[in-house]
Amino acid sequence: MDNHKDEMKDIVVGLEQRITAYETKVKDLKKKRERLNEEIATIEKYLELAKTLYRVEADKAKLASLSSQILTDETGNAPMPVTDVTDQSREILLGRSKYVGMNVSDAAYKILREAKRPMHAKELYQRLLDGGMQIRGKTPVTSVSTSLKRDPRFRKVAPNTFEGLDEQDRSLTRAV
Repeated sequence: MDNHKDEMKDIVVGLEQRITAYETKVKDLKKKRERLNEEIATIEKYLELAKTLYRVEADKAKLASLSSQILTDETGNAPMPVTDVTDQSREILLGRSKYVGMNVSDAAYKILREAKRPMHAKELYQRLLDGGMQIRGKTPVTSVSTSLKRDPRFRKVAPNTFEGLDEQDRSLTRAV
């Protein structure tokens, strides 16, 4: 009888261990699936961006070809070719040029409007760098701060800390 109880106890313990192992495996697989879904979503975004950039480049090439056939300058010569944006396209694909074609103030305004909170110039500078913007100079944080002080879209709320004003706030500021 005791032998039978021990045998049943061993079976129950073994089954509990299997259940725990299977539950752990299911948890791990669900985490992997979640990571894979996130990776798939990111890659799909890059794919869509690549397709869009491909269409832009193809259209640009067609336009350049057509314009060279149609347009000429005052001397009868074909115009200079359009500047190649392939490097910019590559940077955008790599996620390093979020602020292409923007100046510091425009990019900082976009950052502040998206964040919906004031930020210190140092944090803005880091976000600008992360977005691919290059700010030259010995004191780039000071350069960012100076740019924002001169732009009416920004209000200084603390030392080197700025908020982006919407159109209504700006008109109130001008009225005062």
